[in-house]
Amino acid sequence: MSSSKSTESMESAGKGMGTQLCHRAYGKNAAKALEAVGAEMKRLERLLSRFVPESDIAKMNGLAGKGRVKLSPEAYEVLTLARRISDLCDGTFDVTVGPLVELWGVTNAAAPPPFERIKEAVSLVNDADLVLDPASRTGGLRRKGQSVDLGAIGKGYASDKLLGVFRRFGVASAFSNLGGNVAVLGAKPDGSPWRVGIRHPRRERCLIGAIDVVDQAVITSGDDQRYFIDAMGKRRHHLLDPATGYPADHGLVSVTIVADSAAAADALATAAFVAGMERGLAILRRFPGAEAVFVDRRLQVYVTAGLKEHFLALEGTTAVII
Repeated sequence: MSSSKSTESMESAGKGMGTQLCHRAYGKNAAKALEAVGAEMKRLERLLSRFVPESDIAKMNGLAGKGRVKLSPEAYEVLTLARRISDLCDGTFDVTVGPLVELWGVTNAAAPPPFERIKEAVSLVNDADLVLDPASRTGGLRRKGQSVDLGAIGKGYASDKLLGVFRRFGVASAFSNLGGNVAVLGAKPDGSPWRVGIRHPRRERCLIGAIDVVDQAVITSGDDQRYFIDAMGKRRHHLLDPATGYPADHGLVSVTIVADSAAAADALATAAFVAGMERGLAILRRFPGAEAVFVDRRLQVYVTAGLKEHFLALEGTTAVII
């Protein structure tokens, strides 16, 4: 803890949603806010993680093709939001990608699954089969074998909720970092923007750039976090294309999205990576205010015009404004 006459800074760290967590808050209620943020994070994980047997998502997956479950307000909200975003992303983002995620098991794999099994899993991915009833606030999946995976939106959604907790405690300056998914509240106490680094997709513990933000989320999807190298020397990463069933391969190694909503930024980072830069830009235009940093296989950095005054290139890179 550090303090000054006008501000008090407190920080907390831990684990949740399968990743490292770090939060910092400023102000007289910082300690209480951080305690509440920790409790909220645990609550959201219990509701939304498919790995927690009693969660709403796990229960819904278990009843796929059989029935519906009563959903918490949070589970219903994130599923509704996911489907709304999916409708704008041309099939590049789909929360019913669960069968593919389970099949590939990228973290512990050494070789791609058999083609026939991939084809079978692809046939189960269709968020039109996610049935949500607003009257009863229930949810279900139409076909046996289908499953929801919130890996591409869950941490972003949680980030938005955590910033809401900070606000309730009167905190005006804070940030949350959920495994590299960063969301900031307000500016830093001195009025300057937060500077959020973008990891270099090919150099460990290095940054390829940084972005100055206020009241926004900065979320990166890349092929460098969870992957294996197959027998042919090909990198097989965790960002799966729902259309093909294989890791997306459209020329990008990293996409960073900056947006007011962390949930939207999370989903869009995956969608744009899967789509590739040209289609990704077209998708991005459907989300007013969202901006992006693309890194292609040559490690060329492309920055959308709205970030021109906010992006700082590092590690000897140059950025092309698009």
